[in-house]
Order: sequence, then structure tokens, then C-alpha cells
Amino acid sequence: MRKKIILGMTLMLILIIPTTSLNVMAQSALSLNAAGATFPFPLIDKWRVEYNKIHPGVTLNYQSIGSGAGIKLHTTKAVDFAASDAPLQTSEASAAPGTLHIPETIGAVTITYNIPGIAKGLKLTGPVIANIFSGNVTHWNDKMISTLNPDLTLPNQQIVVAHRSDGSGTTFVFTSYLSKVSPDWQTKVGKGKSVPWPLGVGAQGNAGVAGIVKSTSYSIGYVELAYVMQNNMTYAFVQNADGTAFVEPTLDTIAADAASAATNLPSADGDWSKISIVNEPGNNSYPISSFTYLLVYKDLSQVNGMTQDKAKAIVDFLNWAIHDGQQFSSSLLYVPLPDAVVKLDEQGISQIQYNSGSVPEFGTIAALVLAIAIISIIAVSAKTGLRLIPKY
Repeated sequence: MRKKIILGMTLMLILIIPTTSLNVMAQSALSLNAAGATFPFPLIDKWRVEYNKIHPGVTLNYQSIGSGAGIKLHTTKAVDFAASDAPLQTSEASAAPGTLHIPETIGAVTITYNIPGIAKGLKLTGPVIANIFSGNVTHWNDKMISTLNPDLTLPNQQIVVAHRSDGSGTTFVFTSYLSKVSPDWQTKVGKGKSVPWPLGVGAQGNAGVAGIVKSTSYSIGYVELAYVMQNNMTYAFVQNADGTAFVEPTLDTIAADAASAATNLPSADGDWSKISIVNEPGNNSYPISSFTYLLVYKDLSQVNGMTQDKAKAIVDFLNWAIHDGQQFSSSLLYVPLPDAVVKLDEQGISQIQYNSGSVPEFGTIAALVLAIAIISIIAVSAKTGLRLIPKY
């Protein structure tokens, strides 16, 4: 009888343990709280839905409030992790020591416009874009624009400039590009999540700028590619760094811009302040492209409200995002992470700790070890007479 019980329990463990390893995150309700960049919001929101299907007990609450606000919440340890299109600058990293940069995807900033009768494909160079946003080019039929587009009849209408009003990683990417292609812009305005705009109408978030451009004739703005496509907006083809072609923002051209930089990145806990992939060389490289990052503390125990279970859930979610989560990138017009970046992310995530101890995922190996341990105890009990099953 005892042998039958041992055999039955062994078979039961073999059947149950794999299920346990897959659903351990769903044993109790957990809410992961994050905030930051609007640039990757369409993808993160997709991750929220898809991850919850696999782990019903874990919900992601992501507030799309801009990179600047996300970094502030990360610095005060008010969120479990943050998202930013701009890597932490030196002063920001000093205020948030122990931060890991986890590149989550690659996207593009488009130059979107609303000129009645003009479809997508208006040709613009970096210096011309800088002159528009600085107020030196004020009308659509200005010679600097019309010379680049001889086949178009551009209207004698004043250009309405739209820009971000909040601290924005998208702004950081865009102004980094303008600073690289225009010495005048670099001197007078510079780059940053917030800059002293020479003119224009401000709006919060990528959605806010997209809304202004879509509803305002003769306007122009800078918006992440997914927002432009989702709203069926027109956008410019921007001259590449080589000066040989006007490049449309697509998955292939964004990937081409990122390819040369992907293998030359710092470790997750290194200095990312100077990392930028704007205006990379290549005939097919769209020049206003960028990584976007998840920011997470190496020691999660310092985050307000953190627990061991939540720390495990965060590690599991991050690993899922850089692996299985990448399958949702392309359909939303983000470039899946190159293998070299995934490996860098894996190394970074493996450093995450809780109360100075590692935060391992509860995977198949751990489940197998548990099964073997339980079976061993049952076997020992059979020999020693130790009763593990109540007698009725």
C-alpha cells in the first residue's frame, strides 16, 4: 500500500510541477507600477495585455507621462521601474545610483506635417528642419523647402510648429539630431528632454503633438512613428547622414540606423549618457532613430513598497519583454532588439537583487529540483516509517 502511495504521489508531482513553474506568478495578485516615456507606449501597452494573458495574477500599470516625469518618479523610487527614450545624464545617474539601463526596443521620430493636398514624402534635410523649428523658415513655399521638392506646388502659408511641452525623451532624440546636423541649433537651443523652443505650440506627449498636427492645417511636428501610422498622418522623407538619399522611416531603415551602434554599447550598469544612434551612416539609414530604455534599480529592495514576490515578477516581466515580448514590436512599427542587445539586457537583468540577494526566476530547473527533493523525502519516509500522510 505504501509503495502505491509513493508511486501515486511521484506521478502527481511529475504532472503538477511543470504547471507550477509556468503559473507560479499567478498564485497571488501583483501590480507592477511603472511610468515614463510616451514614445514606446503602444508597445508597452501591448505587453501589458499579452503578459497578463500568461500571468493573470500580474498586472502592469504603466502611466504614459513622458520620459522626464518617469525619471523623476524613478529617482524618488516611487515606481517599480520607469521608461525613458533618453538615457540618464550624468547628474541624473548620480541622483539615482544603481540604475540599470535595459534597452527595450528601437523606434523612430518622424517629421509629420499637415499640408492640404500634399501626401507623405515631402523631402527635408536636417538643416532645413532645424531652420523650420528655429523660425528661420516660416512659410511652406520657402526656397529652402521648394528647392528640395521641385515636383510639388507648395502653398504660401505660414508654418505652424508643434512641439512637446513636457520633459520628453522624444524631444531629447529630436533635438540631439538637430544639434548634430545644425551647429546654429546646437549653439542657440541645444539638446535635452526640455529645451527653450524659439517658437511653436506645445502639447503633452506624442499623442498631444500628433493631435495638434492632425487638426491644424499647415502645421508640422515631431512624433514617434507608431502614433503617425495609427492616426494615418503624413510624414517627411529625411536626408540620410551620407547626403545620398531621402529616407522613409520604416522598420528596415530604422534597423539600418541602429545596426552599427548595437554592438558597441556599455553594460547595463555603465555610463549611457553619451549613447545616441541619430544620424548614423548608411544609404538606407533613417537618421532620427533611437533606443528606448527601461530603467530599473539593481537593488529593488530600495523601491517603495517592494516585496520579494514583486521583485520576482519584475525580473520575470523584464526577461519576457526582451524575449517573447519582441514578437509584438514589428506590427507596432518598432524594431525588435538585435541579438547583441538582448544578450546585454540578459546580463543586466541577472544583476537585479532584492535585499542583496539575487532574484531568480522560478523556472523549470527550480521546479525539477523541488520535485526531486519531495520525492526523496517520501522515499525516506517509506523506509523510516515517518508518516507524511495523515492516518484516517
